[in-house]
Amino acid sequence: MPHITDNSERPRPIESSTPAVQPAYLLAAIVNSSDDAIISKDLNGVITSWNEAARRVFGYLPEEIVGQSILRLIPPELHSEEAEILEKIRAGERIDHYETVRMRKDGEKFPISVTISPVKDDTGVVIGASKIARDVSDRRRVDDSRFRLAAIVDSADDAIISKDLNGIIGSWNQGARRMFGYEEKEIIGQSVLRLIPKELQYEEDEILGKLRAGERIEHYETTRVRKNGERIEVSVTISPVRNSEGKVVGASKIARDISDRKHVEKVLIQSEKLAATGRMAAAIAHEVNNPLESLMNLIFLARHNCSASPEAQGYLLTAESELERVSHIARQTLGYYRDTGAPTEVHLHDLVENVLRVYHSKLLASGISVDSRFNDLRKICVSQGEMLQVFSNVIANAIDAMKEGGRLFVSLRKTAPSGGDGIQTIIRDEGLGIRQDNLERIFEPFFTTKGDLGTGIGLWVTKQLVERRGGQISITSSTEPGKSGTAVTIYIPFVNPKS
Repeated sequence: MPHITDNSERPRPIESSTPAVQPAYLLAAIVNSSDDAIISKDLNGVITSWNEAARRVFGYLPEEIVGQSILRLIPPELHSEEAEILEKIRAGERIDHYETVRMRKDGEKFPISVTISPVKDDTGVVIGASKIARDVSDRRRVDDSRFRLAAIVDSADDAIISKDLNGIIGSWNQGARRMFGYEEKEIIGQSVLRLIPKELQYEEDEILGKLRAGERIEHYETTRVRKNGERIEVSVTISPVRNSEGKVVGASKIARDISDRKHVEKVLIQSEKLAATGRMAAAIAHEVNNPLESLMNLIFLARHNCSASPEAQGYLLTAESELERVSHIARQTLGYYRDTGAPTEVHLHDLVENVLRVYHSKLLASGISVDSRFNDLRKICVSQGEMLQVFSNVIANAIDAMKEGGRLFVSLRKTAPSGGDGIQTIIRDEGLGIRQDNLERIFEPFFTTKGDLGTGIGLWVTKQLVERRGGQISITSSTEPGKSGTAVTIYIPFVNPKS
């Protein structure tokens, strides 16, 4: 019998219900589902493939654009780019993330980022190019917005600064450079404490505490310091900076220089004080002059109707002279009254000795010795009352500065500065001295270094009286231990240029 093969016993191939996916179809599906425009072209720049994203980006259907020149997508003024691109592609070069401008079907131009790769055949010969194009309009708009904001920030007159929650500066605009004097490279990465005077650095801890709690600080007026050490008055607004999760990660600070405004405010306040003081001075002068005149009459009678010793008579004469000066000062208080008496010719050293005689007991009690050197042989025409007030104010300040005793040096001599001949008086003490920052304000009305013991008007009045006579007054001082002290130099010309 012939052998019969039973095919049913042979193993059969397993059949799948899902047809196999070819690699080419898979790649085509990936290309077509891409969000980026993917285009291929030959070496003549003719488009050979066009995915769905290219349709969305450029507006052309595949049947409208495949077989057309790639130049349809390029603005006419940029056609030269295509020749350069094809030259690089023929040389096998790849072009990465090239940003340029392309054109949609409706003529709209838009920014784009393209990556172009050469396409090779099986033998490695370049036969075309594939292009991946991404519309970067949104990114450009964001970038443009950022650049505009950055330009606004950088061109602002105010200082705009950012810092982290440790107080480290992260950004610094041109306004900050102009205000504080630091270049960007000098200050970024440094602590904001470099801008804050030492005695105010506690403010930063309070500010950072409020920022961490998400609080905003508006129009806070304080003092800051420039690179050169100069202090400035500023108004600052500080806002918390949050990340995408809403967490506070730092702060932005806007600082405005209000030094000029503060100066004007101080001038106005001083003017108001002076006006009020003037009104008060007029009332005081009226009330004080009557009892002063009674005292002067009583002293005059005592001097002429008693047989006191010559020394006692001298004391009474000095008392009478001092009461006359007090009466004059009451009328002249704060410069609101001008001396109408005629100037007389005197030796300035006589007026200085008069003042030293009045303060003799106080000098002894304070342990202060006086070293006087007078070389003013020529008389000078001045108001005796005004010059007595000048010397009295300066010598009284010198005595107050030497609470532990010391020496008071007084010298007068003829001098000839650029303003002409005159008398120079130097009154120097060995006191504690005046700090440099206070020395700059020493002639301001109502400024005093004596606390509650001073009124702050003595040197201001002194300066007014000296300058009214056409003179000059200056002060130098040192607080260095062992070399401390203050010297007041007063120059009075023989001829008053203001008369």
